[in-house]
Amino acid sequence: MKSYIRATVITAAIFLVGIMLFAVLTAGTVTQDTSRSTITAMNDIARTACEHRTELDSLDAVGYDGGFVILDMVDNVLYSNTAVNDRLTVEKAIQKRYPYQYLQDESGVWGCVIMTDDGLDRYRALRYRLITGMCIGAALILLAMAGFGAYLDRNVITPFRKMQGFADRVARGQLDEPLEMDRDNLFGAFSESFDIMREELSQSRQREMALQKKERELVASLSHDLKTPVTGIKLAAELLQMRLSVKAENADTEIVFDKDEIESMNEGVGGILQKSEQINSLVSDLFTSTLDDLGEFKVNCRDENSVVLADIVKSCDDKHYVDMGELPQVIVSIDRKRMAQVIGNIISNSYKYADTPIDVSFSISDSFLEMRIQDHGQGVPADEIELITNKFYRGRAWADSSTDGNGLGLYIAKMLMKKMKGDLTAESDGGLAITLVILLS
Repeated sequence: MKSYIRATVITAAIFLVGIMLFAVLTAGTVTQDTSRSTITAMNDIARTACEHRTELDSLDAVGYDGGFVILDMVDNVLYSNTAVNDRLTVEKAIQKRYPYQYLQDESGVWGCVIMTDDGLDRYRALRYRLITGMCIGAALILLAMAGFGAYLDRNVITPFRKMQGFADRVARGQLDEPLEMDRDNLFGAFSESFDIMREELSQSRQREMALQKKERELVASLSHDLKTPVTGIKLAAELLQMRLSVKAENADTEIVFDKDEIESMNEGVGGILQKSEQINSLVSDLFTSTLDDLGEFKVNCRDENSVVLADIVKSCDDKHYVDMGELPQVIVSIDRKRMAQVIGNIISNSYKYADTPIDVSFSISDSFLEMRIQDHGQGVPADEIELITNKFYRGRAWADSSTDGNGLGLYIAKMLMKKMKGDLTAESDGGLAITLVILLS
């Protein structure tokens, strides 16, 4: 806007200088000698007046359109064809630059003819009108420029300044203050897009903060979940070490273990293996989730007989809770290893949160085999059923409980089913029911 104001001032200066130059250059022309026609008429009037000195009324026949006056030597009016407001004298005529000529005959100078119209009055009027018109035109142009500048300032510059200030606030992280938009703003859609960007950035920041919170919660949860089996491993190992040390100190020659000691040590080793498996499961889930985030998780689907699903269920059902229905004999497209991971996560969750018998049923729907896995626990509240497959989500009833969990099991299961071109859905109907939608070959 400063450059526009500067341009307006320069334009005004150019107009002013141009008008002044025009006035100065044309003033010299106006004050030049009397036009030829006026001088010729003045000579004719002087000759006629000298010929008819005693009858000056004969000058009426001269036919000169301009005004003239004949004075005697004491400035008395001898003849005039025009009204003269002020008393005209030769001296005043000289001051006003009126054309004049002395009249003389054999007796000498007896008078003076003064032309009150030198023939340039119309030119002077035209010059005055030109200068006036130029001044008015320049004023109108400058007013138009000023008005256009005000319009630009209100409808262009001011909105852009607001957007500049808005961009500065966004850069400083102030995302709660919306961008004001005027009804007559020419850039309304542009401003609205900026405000939508602010809202998206604000939501992204909130999502980022929520994710950071979840990550911190995950670290705390994993630390707790890993600490428990590690402590168990440490205690079991210390107990075994203590027993072996006592046995070694009390043995005279050959160390012999009785049946009870062997069984006790087997239980300790079994506890170590169980805790190690828990650690392996936690690390495996975390690693799988990380690979998925990085886009590096691969699934290789092959055609398999549906019987493989029964084999996977049996291998995952350590507590023998599963009651499996009739399995249709079809060919499915799955990654056997990943499907075992899916079913294992679902059954493990049922063990952990319900600890009830599990019903497994099958049905064919279009080009998919639907496998329904249902327990008979307390289920999941209706407002949480859509959230349990989200990453790191644990139900409110279990989030603060002592039950181990990190909110990755069902998330990984659904992610794997999607990669196998299937799906996973959940519903709470007399317990939690997970349906796996498996693509048929």
